[in-house]
Amino acid sequence: MIKRILIGLMTLALLLAALPMASIAAEPPEEELRAYWVDAFGEGIFDEAEVDELVAAAKAANMNAIVAQVGRRGDCFCNDAIMPRTQAAIEPLPYDPLQTLIDKAHAEGIEVHAWMIATSIWNSATPPLDPDHVYNTHGPSKSGYENWVMTRYDDSRPGDTYLDPGHPAAADYIVSMYTSVVENYDVDGINFDRIRYPDGQLAAWPEDNSWGYNPVALARFHAASGRSDRPLPDDPEWSQWRRDQVTNIVRKVYLESYAIKPGVRISADTITYGDGPDQLGGWEASRPYRETLQDWRAWMEEGILDLNIPMNYKREFCTGGPIPGCFGGFSQRDWYEHWNEFAKDNQYDRQTTIGSALYLNSIPDSVIQVRKALADSAAGNPSYGWVGYSYRNPDTLALSGERSGSASRAELARALTRPSEYDPITPPVFAAAAVVPVMTWKTDPTTGHIRGTVVDRHGVPLDQIPVTVRDISGKTLLASRLTDGSGWFGFVDLAPGRYELTVDDEDARGRHMRVVKVGAGELETVPFVVNVRE
Repeated sequence: MIKRILIGLMTLALLLAALPMASIAAEPPEEELRAYWVDAFGEGIFDEAEVDELVAAAKAANMNAIVAQVGRRGDCFCNDAIMPRTQAAIEPLPYDPLQTLIDKAHAEGIEVHAWMIATSIWNSATPPLDPDHVYNTHGPSKSGYENWVMTRYDDSRPGDTYLDPGHPAAADYIVSMYTSVVENYDVDGINFDRIRYPDGQLAAWPEDNSWGYNPVALARFHAASGRSDRPLPDDPEWSQWRRDQVTNIVRKVYLESYAIKPGVRISADTITYGDGPDQLGGWEASRPYRETLQDWRAWMEEGILDLNIPMNYKREFCTGGPIPGCFGGFSQRDWYEHWNEFAKDNQYDRQTTIGSALYLNSIPDSVIQVRKALADSAAGNPSYGWVGYSYRNPDTLALSGERSGSASRAELARALTRPSEYDPITPPVFAAAAVVPVMTWKTDPTTGHIRGTVVDRHGVPLDQIPVTVRDISGKTLLASRLTDGSGWFGFVDLAPGRYELTVDDEDARGRHMRVVKVGAGELETVPFVVNVRE
């Protein structure tokens, strides 16, 4: 008996020795965020059965995250947020779409990122049913400060009704949309959409943004600039002021969410209109920066996004020339590659995953785009994953109604996870499961943050007051911000140590200074109460 055991052990040892090391010690899983965008205008989270199907579809495709639209137009596919519960035909109470999705996705090891439109609040002349909906409380029927609606240079407002980021109360409401979800739900992330000024420009300024002329916003610009005119849409100072209002919202959501749950991932679906910046003469010449006033490259550089998801919606089959289904004769394939390169090369100390348009492409073309999305840039900078739009229409056949969304999702999952006629390359792009990339700046932080407010002795916020951070000697300026309309300011990613924080403005009667100690992973809150000229 002992002899047979020894012979068996020796045989096993010889077999193990003949195996490659990779088969003995399993390779660690890839770190890639893989997700569907699940819009709230079709199947996905309207009832519990749809949620079950959604989670199963994500798992079948070896995805590890779901970016689900819970904020559509001033509403919420949830029961516990500042926005009212949607009036869309969802399963009756006590059903909570977001909570149900979180419970079922987390049980399968899949993350949930709550996707919300930032500025659009309604799209009909018939008002929402809920009297507390922001369209009813601060929409076009209201006047003066209580009207938060954005208009164009000519006072028109075609299409959706939008909140104006330059109106302080509207901006604060947008912030609270996101933070209320972070506070009340165990989401893994929150996701900005339409965090910018709208499309639909006036004909006289086709390449410059025509929106943002709410009277309160315009008065704030006058106060900041010392001007009194009605600036044209292409006015550089006015364009930068509006760009800054959007950035203020992103910064405030980042830090206020950090105060609630530091580990929540803050992401944005960003614009990639036209060709890439490197082909047009730089970022400031690009359409996102110029036309939508969305400076997402600066958000990454400052560190107020954890994850950039450029909506790189291009047709792979459009390679230039008169091809049916393509427009203008441009090579959208080249555009897709150019934007991928730019996004990967402008991550700074955060992460980028590429978003592509499943609905504009066949399954073989989408697989090609997934591989391009996951590849390193020519400069060697990595991608951290891929997100596909959309779950509802995962290919051109589903979009055209030639095949159901469910059938197309099954075929897409097969193309991504198994050898198939859709993809000549092996192994399949999502052959094995992957883990969501770690945010080391949050899990193992080496920097800290500061937020605060500037108010007068009566508690009135001081708007657009300069606040600076210097080293402890006061000699080296590290960053400068203007307070927002609520007197709020914030600074991210400061090395641990002591800093001189200063409010310096004529209206604040001179210079007010505080010494602030910042620790790694800590958020310091600094209130300033100052005397003002009355």
